[in-house]
Amino acid sequence: RPRFAGSAPPAHAALAEAARAVIDAERSAIAANGRSGPRSLEDLAADVVERVSAAAASWTSGLTPVINGTGVIVHTNLGRAPWPAAAIEAARAAAGEPLLLELDRETGRRGSRYRAAEELLIALTGAEDALVTNNNAAAVALGVALAGRGRGVVVSRGELVEIGGGVRIPEIVRRAGARLIEVGTTNRTRAEDFEPPLAEGRATVVLRVHRSNFRVEGFTEDPDPAALARLAHGYDAIVVDDLGSGALLDTAPFGLSHEPMPSERLAAGSDIVTFSGDKLVGGPQAGLIVGRRDLIARIRKDPLARAMRPDKVTLAAIAATLALYRAGRALDDVPVWQMIAAPANVLRQRAQALAAELPGAHVLSVESTVGGGSLPGETIPSYGLAIPGGADALLAGLRRGRPCVVARIHAGSVVVDLRTVPPDRDAELLAALRRATRMTG
Repeated sequence: RPRFAGSAPPAHAALAEAARAVIDAERSAIAANGRSGPRSLEDLAADVVERVSAAAASWTSGLTPVINGTGVIVHTNLGRAPWPAAAIEAARAAAGEPLLLELDRETGRRGSRYRAAEELLIALTGAEDALVTNNNAAAVALGVALAGRGRGVVVSRGELVEIGGGVRIPEIVRRAGARLIEVGTTNRTRAEDFEPPLAEGRATVVLRVHRSNFRVEGFTEDPDPAALARLAHGYDAIVVDDLGSGALLDTAPFGLSHEPMPSERLAAGSDIVTFSGDKLVGGPQAGLIVGRRDLIARIRKDPLARAMRPDKVTLAAIAATLALYRAGRALDDVPVWQMIAAPANVLRQRAQALAAELPGAHVLSVESTVGGGSLPGETIPSYGLAIPGGADALLAGLRRGRPCVVARIHAGSVVVDLRTVPPDRDAELLAALRRATRMTG
C-alpha cells in the first residue's frame, strides 16, 4: 500500500483515479517502447503517491507551476511573462494587508487611485499623463472611444488585425461605439490615404495598430508616424497608437529587430499610446495608456474606465516592475529581459553540465522565440538538451511530473530549451528528466 505523509490516506476515489492513470500510462509506455513487462510494484506505487500529491497541490492552488522548456519566452499558454521578484513581493504585500489605495495620507480624504505605476510610466515615456487598465484590449477600447459615439475612426486596412483570443480591431472599434473607416490596402498605405475622411470631417481619430504578432513582407509601405500625426493634427484629429506588446528597452542590441517604443511614438506626435504590461514589459497583465494630459483625463471620466481598472495587487505589481526600469535594473531583475539577454555560450555550458548527468542526452543548438505576439519571425540562438526516443510518452511524463516540465519535439527527440529555464531550477529540471526517462525508458 502506498505510504502518504499525514494522518490518513486520500479518499478512495482519488486514490483509485490516480492508480488507474498510472496503470494506463504504464501500458502506453510498454506499447511505445517494447518493454517486456511493467516496472516494479514499488515504482508504480511511488508514481501513484506523486500523482495524488501533485493533484492535491493543484486542487489547493487551482494552477500548476511549470518549468518552461519550450524556448518561447512569453508563452501565452503558460501565463505569459513570469513576474520579477520585486513585483511578486509587492503583490503579496498588497494582497495581505490594507493599504492607502484611494486615501490621501496628508488630508485623510479620498484621493486618486494608487498613482505610483502611472507616475513611473510618465517618467519612463515622457508622457504628460498615464493610466493603467486591466489589459491592452481595454486600453485600446478606451482610446478609440475618444472619437465619440457614432464618430469615425480611420484605420489602415493593413492594420485591421486580430490581437488574440479571436478579438479583432474592427470589433473593438464598433464596441466602443465608433464607426470604422478603412483606408489604403493590405500591403501599402500612405499618409495621404487618411486625408479624405479627415478633411471631410468623417473621422476624429486616427488609429495606428502595430503588427506585433505577424509580418508583411515584399511590396509594402506604411505611413511615417510623424507625417501621419502632422496630417491628423491639421484636421484636429487625435492619433491613438496601439503598440501591442510594447517595449521599454531597445530590442535591437539583442539581435532582434527594433520594436517601436512608447517614447518614440509620443515623440513622433501620437496623442495616446497603448501597450501591454505582461509581454515585453515583463510584468502582470495590464493595459498601459500614456499620452496627453487632457485626453487621459477624458478617458478617466469614461464610465467604462471603472469597469476596466485593475485591482490593488496588479497596480502594486506593475509599479514594482516599472520601478526596476526606472532604476536601470530591468536587464538584471525582469525575467523576460534576463531570458532575452542570456548569452548563448552560458546556455551551452549549462546544457553540457546537465547532459553529463543524464544518460542518452546531448546538447543541441536551437532557436528561441520571444512569443506572446511579439517580434514575429524573430529568433534568438540558444542551446538545450535533446533526449531521443519515445518523444510523445516522454513529453507526457514530463507534463505529469512534479515539477511539471513543458518541452517540445525536434527531429524525433524531446528538446528542453534552457533559455526559458531559470538557472536556479537546473537541479529540479534534471531530477524531473531522470524520473520521466525512468518511467518511459
